[in-house]
Amino acid sequence: MKNRSQKSEVRSQNVKATPENKSALLILISAPSGGGKTTLCQLLLKARPEMTRAITCTTRPPRPGEKDSVDYHFLQAGDFLKRVQAGNFLEHATVYGNSYGLLKSELLGKLRQGKDVLLNVDVQGAATIREKAESEPELMRALVTIFLTPTTLAEIEVRLKRRGADAEPVIQKRLAVAKQEIAQWKNFDYLLISTSKQEDLRRTLAIVEAEKMRVARSQPLEF
Repeated sequence: MKNRSQKSEVRSQNVKATPENKSALLILISAPSGGGKTTLCQLLLKARPEMTRAITCTTRPPRPGEKDSVDYHFLQAGDFLKRVQAGNFLEHATVYGNSYGLLKSELLGKLRQGKDVLLNVDVQGAATIREKAESEPELMRALVTIFLTPTTLAEIEVRLKRRGADAEPVIQKRLAVAKQEIAQWKNFDYLLISTSKQEDLRRTLAIVEAEKMRVARSQPLEF
């Protein structure tokens, strides 16, 4: 696993990006269950309307009101499998009998248009994306990973109970998983200790702005 300085070296020395896409970012936000990443992503998209979220492929049928290529790319199981076999997905998994996958072309297409792309993924998915990006220079150059977490497991438990969506045994199982997920924070570029929604957003926006100003992403100055 490359550390931050090694990643910057790869981005600046090995990647030749066009002026149109050089500053585009692939912002990946991950968190333990109950960590607040979905809320943060929603706020970030509102604060930066020029940023776009990555659209995931799925084999599950559309729910009422969902639109193809807006909410998800809805695929038949056979089509999904063909894409898996062709290596089209950066990351894919099967959850409760339905398959989900993130197309490399989905990300590269938007990045090449100069669009910042937002990814909301769990810790396991983040690990897979980091690994696959190692062999995709454009993705590696653009990728910025942020790990969001409350200060304690007790706070995560409060948030999970506040949702009112899970029974106590399920909450305890989620907490056990969350403890393992939090241990992965060192594998991310940034650690964001959650406080309030607005403060989490403010610091995330600061990260985005700082990454935009990296020399490796900047255009040559002409005088």
